[in-house]
Amino acid sequence: MSNTIGQLFRITTFGESHGPAIGVVIDGCPAGLKIDTEFIANELSRRKPGQSKITTQRKEDDSPEILSGVFEGVSTGTPIAIIIRNSDQRSKDYDHIAEKYRPSHADYTYQEKYGLRDYRGGGRSSARETAARVAAGAIAKLLLKEKGIEIKAYVSQVGSIVLEKSYSQLNLEDIETNIVRCPDVDTANRMIELIDETRKGQDTIGGIVTGLAIGVPVGLGEPVFDKLHADLGKAMLSINAVKGFDVGSGFEGVEMRGSEHNDQFSKEGQKIITTSNFSGGIQGGISNGQDIYFRVAFKPVATIMKEQDSLDIHGNPVKVTGRGRHDPCVVPRAVPIVEAMTALVLADHFLLNINSKL
Repeated sequence: MSNTIGQLFRITTFGESHGPAIGVVIDGCPAGLKIDTEFIANELSRRKPGQSKITTQRKEDDSPEILSGVFEGVSTGTPIAIIIRNSDQRSKDYDHIAEKYRPSHADYTYQEKYGLRDYRGGGRSSARETAARVAAGAIAKLLLKEKGIEIKAYVSQVGSIVLEKSYSQLNLEDIETNIVRCPDVDTANRMIELIDETRKGQDTIGGIVTGLAIGVPVGLGEPVFDKLHADLGKAMLSINAVKGFDVGSGFEGVEMRGSEHNDQFSKEGQKIITTSNFSGGIQGGISNGQDIYFRVAFKPVATIMKEQDSLDIHGNPVKVTGRGRHDPCVVPRAVPIVEAMTALVLADHFLLNINSKL
């Protein structure tokens, strides 16, 4: 079950970075949903490697192949299986670490847990696995779109460069107009310059992706252990390199008084709203109808081209230097992954909510 997420809209991913393919099985997608294959392919193209000078130069088509669950362009209600073939693996780039532990990678923990590991690109621990999540998330997005729910994410911080504007002050249509996926051109240019400078210095840098869900109805969330923000947090923290998650005011809210932080209720016509949204659209673990917004913090990519001290599998001191093709900063390609995981959680809770009332 560790490769599965969701209760009613459930996905299971499979495959390794340097295997023949990766893929996903989606179980619980309702019958009759129009499956837009072009949309799925476009979502994958937003995540795929080799798309700009600030991403890894590995080249993959990332073309989705739907094997089951779709007939004449619509879902049948049976499991949807999708595979994405790997075509540009360079396993020899990893021969030098076959018996070495790379700092801050999963090499040591996988070796200790399973007694063996696939050292080619990290095997199952590779972020390559997230392509399968994006394919599944695209179908979840199609389902949510029919219900008027829109999912967006964008880069709001790279290193010390912070986008100071809130999402309500931004034109979200500008997210895809630059290679860093920050919807503010001046901030984006500074982020790109920093990432490129870091890459040339043979190093890496982290950042933050802000996620949004707009049009979410009141009532999604299953207290007490499946609160909506708890499931969103688990989904985001399951993404490679994620080290932090907060929703609404998050950690910044600790500096406020309750009188400042409380979201007071009001009416907009016949609709109940809140006059502020420090809760981030979720109260008591249940969506309240306001925009859901959160932040996801990504650490610097662990593979760097500088020599580092480490140990081998026998406990001997060794030197490790990264080889191959790697992202100097993961956040530009993480944007569609954050969107996908958001969509998967909301699709699952949407279906759960349908079954919560007689």
